[in-house]
Formats: sequence, C-alpha cells, structure tokens
Amino acid sequence: MSPTSETAHGGRRLVIVESPAKAKTIKGYLGPGYVVEASVGHIRDLPNGAAEVPEKYTGEVRRLGVDVEHDFQPIYVVNADKKAQVRKLKELLAESDELYLATDEDREGEAIAWHLQEVLKPKVPVHRMVFHEITKDAIRAAVANPRELNTRMVDAQETRRILDRLYGYEVSPVLWKKVMRGLSAGRVQSVATRLVVERERERIAFRSAEYWDLTGTFSTGRAGDASDPSSLVARLNAVDGRRVAQGRDFGPDGRLKSDQVLHLDEADARALAIALENASFSVRSVESKPYRRSPYAPFRTTTLQQEASRKLGFGAKSTMQVAQKLYENGFITYMRTDSTTLSDTAVSAARAQVTQLYGAGYLPDKPRTYAGKVKNAQEAHEAIRPSGDRFRTPAETGLTGDQFKLYELIWKRTVASQMKDAVGNSVTVKIGGRSSDGRDAEFSASGKTITFHGFMKAYVEGADDPNAELDDRERRLPQVAEGDALSAEEISVDGHATKPPARYTEASLVKELEEREIGRPSTYASIIGTILDRGYVFKKGTALVPSFLSFAVVNLLETHFGRLVDYDFTAKMEDDLDRIAQGEAQAVPWLRRFYFGEGDDHNAGVASGAGNGDGDHLGGLKELVTDLGAIDAREISSFPVGDGIMLRVGRYGPYVERGEKDEEGHQRADVPEDLAPDELTVEYAEELLAKPSGDFELGADPESGHQIVAKDGRYGPYVTEILPDGTPKTGKNAVKPRTASLFKSMSLDTVTLADALKLMSLPRVVGKDAEGVEITAQNGRYGPYLKKGTDSRSLENEDQLFNITLEEALAIYAQPKQRGRAAAKPPLKELGTDPVSERPVVVKDGRFGPYVTDGETNATLRTDDSVETITPERGYELLAEKRAKGPAKKTAKKAAKKAPAKKAPAKKATTAKKAAAKTTTAKTAAKKTTAKKTAAKSSAASAKSDE
Repeated sequence: MSPTSETAHGGRRLVIVESPAKAKTIKGYLGPGYVVEASVGHIRDLPNGAAEVPEKYTGEVRRLGVDVEHDFQPIYVVNADKKAQVRKLKELLAESDELYLATDEDREGEAIAWHLQEVLKPKVPVHRMVFHEITKDAIRAAVANPRELNTRMVDAQETRRILDRLYGYEVSPVLWKKVMRGLSAGRVQSVATRLVVERERERIAFRSAEYWDLTGTFSTGRAGDASDPSSLVARLNAVDGRRVAQGRDFGPDGRLKSDQVLHLDEADARALAIALENASFSVRSVESKPYRRSPYAPFRTTTLQQEASRKLGFGAKSTMQVAQKLYENGFITYMRTDSTTLSDTAVSAARAQVTQLYGAGYLPDKPRTYAGKVKNAQEAHEAIRPSGDRFRTPAETGLTGDQFKLYELIWKRTVASQMKDAVGNSVTVKIGGRSSDGRDAEFSASGKTITFHGFMKAYVEGADDPNAELDDRERRLPQVAEGDALSAEEISVDGHATKPPARYTEASLVKELEEREIGRPSTYASIIGTILDRGYVFKKGTALVPSFLSFAVVNLLETHFGRLVDYDFTAKMEDDLDRIAQGEAQAVPWLRRFYFGEGDDHNAGVASGAGNGDGDHLGGLKELVTDLGAIDAREISSFPVGDGIMLRVGRYGPYVERGEKDEEGHQRADVPEDLAPDELTVEYAEELLAKPSGDFELGADPESGHQIVAKDGRYGPYVTEILPDGTPKTGKNAVKPRTASLFKSMSLDTVTLADALKLMSLPRVVGKDAEGVEITAQNGRYGPYLKKGTDSRSLENEDQLFNITLEEALAIYAQPKQRGRAAAKPPLKELGTDPVSERPVVVKDGRFGPYVTDGETNATLRTDDSVETITPERGYELLAEKRAKGPAKKTAKKAAKKAPAKKAPAKKATTAKKAAAKTTTAKTAAKKTTAKKTAAKSSAASAKSDE
C-alpha cells in the first residue's frame, strides 16, 4: 500500500529517524499525513557519573550505572541534552495515530528504536521501518512493509554496551592512579593503542643493514618503439649460482636470516662492476605467463575507509562523516556494512552503466557475485553503492568538494565490480655473463603487459605503501629469445639500507584490526578518533605515532592486565558477543564470568570471555582491578634509553633523567611532546640534558634585597624572587613572590638581573583617561596588551610595554575594538569550500597558534600539522572533529551565574543537594551543583570506553 492511499483513510503518522538531515529528505518522499522528526542519535544511555543516577540506587550501581549484583541490569537515563527533544517527540506522538521507528538497520539503530519505544511509551500501533537507501521507492516500500523490533539485536547491543562500561569504568581509574588523571581504557581502544606501540617498539629495536647490488642496462642492438623497446634494465640476481641478498633477507637485528645468500658490500659490488665492464651477455631464459586480474569487491565500511585514506587523504572519521551526508541526502546506500553483496537492482544498474560508458565488450556474460570475507558480519546489508535503480554519474549529482570525491570513488568501485577481468602477460627475462675474473653473473628483469584492461578502465585500487606498484602499471620488455646476444650499455652500483617497519596509517590500522578480527568495522573510525583525542597517538603526515604516554599505559596494561589487551583474547571475546547476538549463548552468565571470574560455564559461551577453557579458574575483571598494590607507578612509566639515562612519563609529560633526584650529579630535562619515541636516541637525550635547566641565580634586587632567579617552568621560562624564610605563604597576610614570564626574545642562559627587574616591574601604569580610569600595560600569556577596566587591547610588540605613552594608549582606545586578534589579519592560507558547512575554509593565526575556520567553527592545528603542509582535506577533517565534539562546555562559574535566571526542570535531589538548598542562597547552591556535575561528567568522560 502506498503512503498516499494510507493517508486517504485519515490519521496522522509519526516517523522518527536519527538525524535532522535524514528527516528532511524522507519527509519529501512521504507527503501529507506523515510527520518526520529526528531523535538526534541516542536519546538514552548509561549515566555519565553518579550525579545522573536516580537516588534509589546506591554503592557500585551509582558508580558503574550497571547493577552487577542483579544480572547486570543497566540503569538508563535520558541524556540531559536530549530531554527537550524527548518532550517534543512525546507531544508529536500524542497527536499521532501510528508510530514508525525508522532508525538505522544495525545494532545501534535497533537499540535506538527500542529506547524510543521504552521512553515514549506509545499507546498507538508501533512499526519498525527499515531501509538501506534513502530514495522515494525505498522509503515507500519501507512504510508499506514494516517489521517488528528485533530484540536479539537490541540484546546484543546492550551486552556490548555493558561490557564496555565495565571495562572502561574499572580499568580507567587504575590509569588515573598509576599514570595520569583523565586517561581512559577501552576494550578495543586499548588493543588498538597496543598495536601502534608495538610497531614503534619494533622501530626502536630495529637495526639497519647495508647491502649493495648492480643494475645493468642491456641493449638488443636494434631500433625500438613503445611496444617493443630496444633495451631493458635488469638487477643482479645471482653470482656463481648464489642469490644476491636483498632487503627481505635481513632480520630486524640487521643480520642475514640465512647464509645461503651472498651479501655484497660496497667494495665487492664495485669490484664486480669493473670486472663485468667488457663481459659478453646473452639471454639465458624467457618465461612468459598469462596475467589475469579480477575486479575488487564493492566497498564495505573498512575498505571504503582504507581507499579514501590512500586516494583522498581522508581520515577514517572524516570519511564516515562525508559518507553519512551522502547517505542522508539519498546519494549512497547505508555506509556501515560488512557486506560486499549487491542487490539484483544494483547489479542491473551497474551492468547498464558498463555497457553505456565502456561498451558491451567490457561486460561479463554473467553478473559477478562476491562472497563476504568478514567473519560474523553484523547485518545483511548491501555493500556501499550509489543509491537507486539507476546510478547517477558523478557529473549528474551536482555534488562538490569532498562529497563529490567520495561519491566518485564509490561509483567507480561499484561499476568496476561488474566489469570483465584485466588480462595480459607477465614475463621474466634472465641475462647472464662472465666477469674478467671468472665469476658468473646473472641479471633478472620482469615485465608486464596488459592486453585488455577490463575493469581497470574504471577503477584501480590504491596501496598503503607509496612505493608499491599499482595493478595497472605496465613494464614492457624487448621481445627477446633464449640465446640472443645483448650488450651492456651501463652497469651501475647501487647501495641500499633496510628500513624499519612502517608506522600504521589510519588505513593500515583499520586493515590490521579487521584482519585480527578485533572490534567491528562500524566502530573503527571512532576508535582511531579516541586514541588521537586522548593523546595516545598523534599524526606525522599520515603516520600514526604513539606518544610516550601511550608507552606507559600499554606497559601497565600488558604487565597487570595482560588478557585484556591480548589480541587473541579480544578476538575471541568478539566471537562470544556474536554468539550472544545469534542466540547461541546467554549474556548474563557470560558477563558474570567476565566480571567476577566464576567457574567454567561452556554453555554460556564464555570460555574465551574469562577463562582458558581448560577448567582452571581465572580471575575476573573485578579481581584484577582490586589488586593494585603490585603496580609500581614509577616502574611502569620508566623506560631505559641507554648510558644510565631513563625516559620517564610524569604528571606533566615525558622527561629524561640521569641518576636519582637526591644524588649528586642528578640531571633532568623535559622531552618535546611531539618527539616520536624512536627518535629518542642516547645522543639526543644527552643534548636535552646538556641544555640549561634548573634555577639560574641572577643576583639580589637592590631595593628589597631578595634573590632573583630564572627558571624553566611548565609554561616556559620565567623569573621570580626568593622570599625570606618565615614569609607567610597562606592566609590573610600571605605574600606572593613577584613573577614574570620571559619575552620571546629572551632565553634562560642570557637573561640578566636588569632584564628580570624590568619584567617584574609589570604591569606598568601608563596613566588615566578623561574619566579617571587607570590604563596599565601588561604582559599576558598571549602577548603584550593594554588594560582599562575590563577593556583590553593588544599591543604590537613587547617593547611598547615600557615605552608606550598615555597619548598613544588613548589613541588605541579611540579606535573601534577588533573582535579577535586574528580577525584583522589576512588568512595564512585558503583551503577551499568545506563539504559540510559549504563555507570557505582558511587558515588563520590566532592567540593559540594557527587554526582552520569556516567562519562558524574553529579548530586549532595539531602538533604534527603545519601551515605549509596542511591540505584542504586535513582542514575539513579538523573542522569535522571539532563539530563532532560539540560546543565547549561552560565553566561551573559561568553556568552558575545563569542558574537563577532559568529554573532547572524538577528532579529528585540528593540529600546533600537538599541540605545545600536550605542552608545557602540559590546562587551558591547553583554554583556547587554545577561544579559537582561538571566534575562528575569530566570523570565519566575520561572513563567512557571506545564502543
């Protein structure tokens, strides 16, 4: 039945989707009689801290938000920022005759639909409406063919959510106590961090090996052309039948893996090249094989993320954000899928475009099908493809920017998946000759010709290695036969050095997680985003570099929570969760074993969840986190560099240290936050320790007699005075020492007593305006400025602090105030149009350093970004990440000031809050309540897990 015929009988139907953009698109397809509204994601979740837990719950339930003693019952609360939307949905539902829950067709979407039903408590018929593309036909078909809620999918999502809450809320506090406040641990987040750290450990342990070989340019002696060149380049393959060593023959320790290969050093290689100068060469063998390459499967979530990273430079999060826009606006099918399957409609559309655009010769006789490669794929979605029963070409979409690029990538891959194989020939030619000293040298060259490009006409997959040869690359060799004589035009000597294993990129980390069957493809983008945001990993170009902080975190987890970051254990845990989703195992016994470590229960499918399956008792998570006495905080955060130098991760960042603090000759120096761990050599550590540090005595202040010293502090170098013993430091009569930051032009080893006294004389009174308001010149964290009451104006340079006159200051105040110092400056760089806001994006210089902005959202450049190298895609990604975090939270103080103006909705108050309300003013109570909530949310956010 079509929507039009349904509404002809009267009545009003409320359709709830997840996003406003999707609601807008769908509303246009349903017409009158349908009200389409968004839930704006999840409306209900586990509480973020004890302050959000209802009063009736006490003890561990308040801390965890899960009642572990009563079958792990979750405590759900409506998110504070969704209460207004829930009220709106309830009002719309009260005026409706039917409810359609049209959230995404995956575990998260099914869970959102269930939570909506639980919170809204509808008294009208409820339908679960599902679709995987937003087109008129798909939406109308979904309305006409609703289904019931899938409670098994809801249970699966709930089990994962509870598991991740227990993991995050139990393990994260251990990191707070033993490493640093504000850190987090997560079931997949921690394993992903361990992978990045292990790769860096391999790089640190790696020892490079040098090896040499020869390259010969050989001529056939005849004229050539593009199809039959006259010469070929071949690399030395063997000497006297012994293969010449290449990079793959060396281990990470720089030694040969086998003594069966010949390792040439520079002297050997040059001597051999000289001995081969007048040698005669001939073709010893020609081996030709047919070449065939089949198309790549259509995109699923992870392969889309990988290719978008390789070809477009998109991060995983940015890729998913752009794909979400394409999906919501009806351009592609659902972008979170493990499937490579195409519907019959899609196959027909792709085959039609192959014929139309490339000709019937590129169309295989039968449609191609692709088997799924993902174990326990989450849902039976289609692959990611252009939507509709006729694919729009990229030019027909009207898209621009990143949305155009990603759509084009998806369109090409989909069409190519239904094209013929590429075919051709691969050839290996071996060339031999004898040197003047009697050695037999054999060179080898490989070539490939493609006689029919097939699907490569439409699409060729990228590679993680920038030096890798892509599938469509041809290498043509001359047409030669065994016995043909060749002349050596040139024989060159080539030196090589083995390289450490490459760091992960977002694309290769996603691939690694998927191959290890850790986590779920739909969560990889958020996991990578989390480890970047937490400071465990930072980027250098596209490479993911672990911070020293992550070394300390992983060291603690490996040493004291080994199973929780074990790759096989995590993968088996994923299997168990899938078994629960499929009804083959029960959630509560599995969670009980994981958390409490109770006896084996194989029927519950928990052998891998908390035991080893051999009948032995293994302690659960609760037992692990209660035995913290064995964790030596200093030991897990200390790493030997060499020559008695230790790298330590402290409360304020990493530093190197030689000797103990109280020992004579003790040295200590901070390590740059953006230093890659494999770059911290003994030599570099020595340089850091040799730099001036500690207190520099400058002399005594002639007026006060106090000693003046220069120090290197957390926020940079500064000068201060040493107050006499007995000077009160607290209370009413407390005296604070005069302190001032050094100017940018100054340094610790050159600053003088005169400089220090001049700096500490600030702020300087410049004079008073006509109304008697005092104007002062001050040096702040963001540079020199004037201050008059609450009105501050920036100064151009630090010298003005001491020589600006009252007339000059008044002239500055006579000018209109510029909002934002960077606003008056021209942009440092223009990046293009943001695909989300569709506004121009530029790089500006702000008081926090360079940042990207589209005029609505600002995002500071990270430590591995620079104005010179930042790409438009990176700029869009930074803005997208900033938008995803939402607006900055107000401080408790600011929020409290506004509290009396607008009464909060009535809610149950804790006993402490009630007491506070009776004994304090409304304003004071608001301040305390807001501060408490802010602190609770901060702690909860730190512990929140990754899925």
